[in-house]
Amino acid sequence: MLDAIRRGSTGWVAKILLAVLVFSFAIWGVADVFTGWGRGSIAKVGDREIRVEDFQRAFQNELRNIQNRAGRRISTEDARAAGLDDRILSQLMAKAAIGEHAGELNLALSDAVLLEALKKDPVFAGPNGKFSRIGFENALYRSGITERGYLSLRRDDELRRQVTDALTKSIVIPETMIDVANTWKGETRQVEYFTIDADKVITVPEPDDAQIKETYEKNRAKFMAPEYRKLAVLVLSPDDIKKQMEVSEEEITTSYEDTQDRYNTPERRRVQQIPFKDKAAAEAAAKAIAEGKSFGTIAKESGAKTTDVDLGLVKKSDLIDPKIADAAFALEKDSVSDVVEGQFAIVLLRTTDIQPGVVRTFDEVKDEVRDKLAKQKANDKMQDLHDEIEDNRGAGNTLKEIAETLKLQYYDVPATDSLNKDTEEKQAIPLQDVTSIMKSAFESQVGLENKSVELINGSYAWVDVVEITGKKQKPFDQVKDEAKKLTIDNERARKLNDLTATLVDKANSGETLAALASEAGNPEVETTPSLTRKTEPQGLTKNAVTQVFALPLGKTGSTTSVHGNSRSIFKLTSITAAKPPNEKQRETINREIANEIADDVLGEYVATLQTRLGATINQQEYRRATGADTDQ
Repeated sequence: MLDAIRRGSTGWVAKILLAVLVFSFAIWGVADVFTGWGRGSIAKVGDREIRVEDFQRAFQNELRNIQNRAGRRISTEDARAAGLDDRILSQLMAKAAIGEHAGELNLALSDAVLLEALKKDPVFAGPNGKFSRIGFENALYRSGITERGYLSLRRDDELRRQVTDALTKSIVIPETMIDVANTWKGETRQVEYFTIDADKVITVPEPDDAQIKETYEKNRAKFMAPEYRKLAVLVLSPDDIKKQMEVSEEEITTSYEDTQDRYNTPERRRVQQIPFKDKAAAEAAAKAIAEGKSFGTIAKESGAKTTDVDLGLVKKSDLIDPKIADAAFALEKDSVSDVVEGQFAIVLLRTTDIQPGVVRTFDEVKDEVRDKLAKQKANDKMQDLHDEIEDNRGAGNTLKEIAETLKLQYYDVPATDSLNKDTEEKQAIPLQDVTSIMKSAFESQVGLENKSVELINGSYAWVDVVEITGKKQKPFDQVKDEAKKLTIDNERARKLNDLTATLVDKANSGETLAALASEAGNPEVETTPSLTRKTEPQGLTKNAVTQVFALPLGKTGSTTSVHGNSRSIFKLTSITAAKPPNEKQRETINREIANEIADDVLGEYVATLQTRLGATINQQEYRRATGADTDQ
């Protein structure tokens, strides 16, 4: 894992863009909740605070990196649902802890050393092999960070590296451990297997009433009606309030004139550039292109990196050098520019794709402007309405009365279980987000006045529990069909397990798998390719592979079939020992083990630091930063 992260974060630009440490801090926890300090910082380790803007920049950089690897857009909501926000915070807190320790050790890095390292960094090298100012500026632009901010981050990373290198560089892996790891990874096994055709060989007679009743009695917990609650629910939604907002024609016109550019799509172009060390080299290249050489050939001959040549599909405002921007957006498609002397580099440009801008008229966007203004007014009114509802609650008014007075959504829910299902298994409350409502409803009691709950779309809901109907046993006559099905399923499973055990015993006693497969209704015996411990072969489950590597040669085992409706029986037919590793393979295994040990060492180190220094989170500010708090 560490090796993969290191490969993916080679160079300091990548470290900024990926916003990750060179070590995997994702699994490390953080300590107690802290709420005694103000807005702007979401966490604190020792005396170091993690600012909201640092967290958000790291989050967005890592999200862009994940999107680039995935080749598709991933929404912020999906990333947060996958835990990216918690992982980024954990990384930042780990970095802060190591930074604090570096300070305690009085480690320092002079400006001269820092700048010299920057100039020698191959990530920023131009076609001539020397430091490229334009490459550096582009990297800073893409990462959304200032030059001063970058240098500060680099200094911190260098100091942290000094500390972590001291902990991990001395790790030595014994040769025996490398051999054991190679044996474990490199051993392969083959099996023959078949799957029982349960529909052919398993028959279950129709159960009588006595058998069904017995199943019912033995499994009474499976035939319980859930607890139901009768609820009164009031919802304050900005989308509903928006419909009540009046927006004048004058307001719409004024807003459109002030924000017209928001409704237009700017022209975009796919721009390529070749930077040169001087004007003479650029003019020579321009002449060669005019005489028939391709732009790509010139780029390759100049030694330009792909990342330097292809600027992507950009708006004019995306290009930080105004001279280059003007020249690129004046070109015809597929034509090459004259030599352009930019602020930071001398370049030739080519535009390979032009997507014209779109200017939308007032009539085309009028409804959008009205909707936006109505939504703004609704959001402004939300807190006033929230307070008014609370005042009405304090005055003894019911949720239904408040809804009628303020013209809000109200739901009279006759019965719902904790999953928002009524007695007929239909949706009880017709809302997309009911998790918070159900949680409040099933944690409360009749007659209690509950606080409002926040919904994911910025709405609020108030819930009163009117009546509770506890769990109760469903009568036998009501669930007889369900009990009958369970009786048949249980008997089928019993017969299948008995048959499986019999077939495995026969195979271990010397009978061929081909004969047993025919007995099991499936005359076809499959043979797997060579399996490693990480292989998931078609036709067998991962559990089967685990068993295969625990079986003696020639022995037989069984597992649930791939589709889960039968059993598969497999026999281990060959074991091939791992080949001795060559020098390169030994180095790879050594590095993998060393990285895993380093990960463990650094995990313990950071956890100890956080405990000693005090690692705390401002949960309220963290919720704002991640969007969990709709008041953000």
